[in-house]
Amino acid sequence: MILLARHGETDDNVPPLRFQGMRDTPLNARGREQAHALAARVVRERPDVRALYCSQLGRARETAEIVGASVGLVPEVDERFAESFRGEWEGHLFPEIEARDPTGYAAFHRAGADFRFPGGESMQEHQDRVLAGLEDVRGDGRSPAIVVCHRGTIRVALCHAHGQSLDHFWEWDVPNTALIEL
Repeated sequence: MILLARHGETDDNVPPLRFQGMRDTPLNARGREQAHALAARVVRERPDVRALYCSQLGRARETAEIVGASVGLVPEVDERFAESFRGEWEGHLFPEIEARDPTGYAAFHRAGADFRFPGGESMQEHQDRVLAGLEDVRGDGRSPAIVVCHRGTIRVALCHAHGQSLDHFWEWDVPNTALIEL
């Protein structure tokens, strides 16, 4: 069994939202509180967790380190669990991109496998690398495992797990420090 956990809050997660992607934004104070609450939840609900993975991005690594300290595991970093590379949009506010590139922004909100961030990664490429990483986690024989990652990463995994196309990307609500069983 694999559990996916979203990292704690960063300043970029507070409205007005900013495209983070591969930006290495740290947790804010609330995000650290959320990470500690996630750790307590894991101890309470999943004391049998045997493996802990995270993306290389600081917000996921720090969340995983807090969880790991509570369950006695050192997070294993796997870059395949990073957020999608948002290219030219990274670091920009959502309303700014909507005003500058209304057609692209509308396409982003329709998602789909063919959507590609300008100068960045496609939704399909993101899903392919995430699924390859999850396959390796399943294959390592340490279950249950937790993967601390990102909202987009969780959404592409959920689309696949539920037999849905990436057109369903937006149907999944994934708040900070959500813990979702695949």
